[in-house]
Amino acid sequence: MDSITRTEQTMNRKHTRIALIPAYEPGGILPELAHKCSAAGLEVIVVDDGSGIAYGHIFAEASEYADIITHPINRGKGAAIRTGLAEIAGRGYRNPLIVTLDADGQHTVSDALRLLDEAEAHPGSLILGKRQFSGDSIPFRSRFGNAVTRMVYRLFSGVKVYDTQTGLRAFAAGLLPEMLRIQGDRYEYEMNVLMEFAAAGIPVKEIPIATIYENNNESSHFNVLTDSCRIYKEILKFSASSFLAFLIDYALYGILLLITAGLPVLVSVRLSNIAARIISAGFNFTVNRKIVFRSRGNAAEQAIRYAALAAGILAVNTVILSFLTGRAGIQPMAAKIMTEALLFLISWVLQKKVVFSSGKKRGERRTSVYVQKAL
Repeated sequence: MDSITRTEQTMNRKHTRIALIPAYEPGGILPELAHKCSAAGLEVIVVDDGSGIAYGHIFAEASEYADIITHPINRGKGAAIRTGLAEIAGRGYRNPLIVTLDADGQHTVSDALRLLDEAEAHPGSLILGKRQFSGDSIPFRSRFGNAVTRMVYRLFSGVKVYDTQTGLRAFAAGLLPEMLRIQGDRYEYEMNVLMEFAAAGIPVKEIPIATIYENNNESSHFNVLTDSCRIYKEILKFSASSFLAFLIDYALYGILLLITAGLPVLVSVRLSNIAARIISAGFNFTVNRKIVFRSRGNAAEQAIRYAALAAGILAVNTVILSFLTGRAGIQPMAAKIMTEALLFLISWVLQKKVVFSSGKKRGERRTSVYVQKAL
């Protein structure tokens, strides 16, 4: 069906319901999925993420029911999703409701429709299709991968999501600019969405869906090692920065303890801890601003916020350290490790949300192109 004709047919609806399917070297199930989505009244957009001529016949068959957008080379799932979202924004649909589906047959159209209903009822929320990871039919790597990302996401975001890796996601027009803004070209994009939404306070709602794995999920292009590294990259960078700062802090702390050994224990501990922290904090601020959070905000303002945060954490750090060494009788070097580990998560959350945040509200970040199209 001609894409212009299909678009014109839906422009006058209250909501245009759109199925977005990123596809890389898909199996023969893709045309059937596109057909079912179209038959259910959905606009269907498939992004061929550089699959090559060997898969041309599959996309040609799917084009009977969907608009096909092609990447000349493989760019990754995240890039394919953003390409589809940009196409949707550019067409100027009226109040679009969007659901993303994987091309490998893991998602049913009936579940996609249920998510769209939820997105319509909760236009400010991201709706996730929640699979159940129990039973022998679920591949081990899927159970393990979701368990790890679930734990890591909860730890670093404070938000409880059961299925962090689900590709079945629905949302209303208001979240489209946010989805376009978020970075990540491959599988990390979906985790970045969850991390960014948690930081922005955007609600995430899960509803149960069918759990389907065709041929033990052999068609998945997810690489356990490289793609997992991409998913956890942001957290790993912060961990590395914090660890290096800790090594500097810890080494200086030990040296200063030796220098001030003639003073009373609590005085020596406090002076050494404060001096070491001031030096290591300067290193940590520079690395986090330029590399970890890649912030382009005002450096002076961020330095003030960081200094305030560092002072607050230092105060708490010193109190805890004094308690562990004075009251609990723990050896000073061991007490330092225990204290730093305890305050690591607090520092990460506050730096991401407060220190290196852009400071803009959600509505201020929306792209002018989309706003103009929607009016």
